Amino acid sequence: MRWRSPCRPLLLLSFLTLLVGRETVSGFRICSYNVQKFNLQKASNYRLVNTLTRVVYRCDICLLMDVVDPTGQAIETLMSTINRYDNYVYKSVSSNGLGNSKDGKQKYVFIYRTQTVNVTDQHQYETKPPTFFREPFAVKFQSRKTTIKKFILVPVHTEPTQAVQEIDHLYDVFEKVSKKWNNTNVMFLGDFQAACAHMTRLDKKKIRLFTNSNFSWLIGDKVDTTVSEDTNCAYDRIVVYGKTFLKAITPFSAKVYDIGKQLKIRKSKVKEISDHYPVEVKLKSSALLLQATPLLLLLLAHFFL
Repeated sequence: MRWRSPCRPLLLLSFLTLLVGRETVSGFRICSYNVQKFNLQKASNYRLVNTLTRVVYRCDICLLMDVVDPTGQAIETLMSTINRYDNYVYKSVSSNGLGNSKDGKQKYVFIYRTQTVNVTDQHQYETKPPTFFREPFAVKFQSRKTTIKKFILVPVHTEPTQAVQEIDHLYDVFEKVSKKWNNTNVMFLGDFQAACAHMTRLDKKKIRLFTNSNFSWLIGDKVDTTVSEDTNCAYDRIVVYGKTFLKAITPFSAKVYDIGKQLKIRKSKVKEISDHYPVEVKLKSSALLLQATPLLLLLLAHFFL
């Protein structure tokens, strides 16, 4: 007679729970971080780059803003450090230098994990005359790991003195890119300057991303995305369009990532990178593993039982 351990059904259940739970709970993380003039000088600071690497490596897609890197060497240095880790391979896609700041033109840079997502297209938004100081750079992504397979990320780093107008013009960007790619799964993310002196409650009435109920603001007005103890402002935001994209978001996953607290780093060191914290949100994982569960049950039941 074949001997059956009373513990084996429990082991089977635990094993399946581990597999299924890992796929459905972990999620797909999208991050956004204003790295405040990340240039070759910052990239030569080993400790700073190591900390930034730890932030980026948590994310399937990480947007970096205010990258002042005309030669591309600063991002190349960061990518080299990120890809020294063994588990994943990351690539980057970036805009051209934008704006006419005296400190140098800024780039939007997306760093993404190739095992979970890939870039299928990109588009530099432009108008004449320009409606943005640093015009948005739309990137179309595709992933088999998420419930929503194709989506568009559009970064924005508004100019403080014209934040209200620029945020309103994001509606025009939405119309342009959703029509271009026949896809309304659009997420805006970045440093909106959407708080404190730059945007008031009365200003919301002038902004179509607020007045149009199809847009959901995932980072609320009372969230502090700044490092300094002297400010309490929700500058950095994440906004999605439509019920389809909203349903693909893991509930309550949109938040600030407190680098100092999570990585146990002094606030002075955090400020060396930026006076902003990263913000993030998770997309729900695909149900591929759940669909395979009946087959797993049969195979593992034969093994364990």
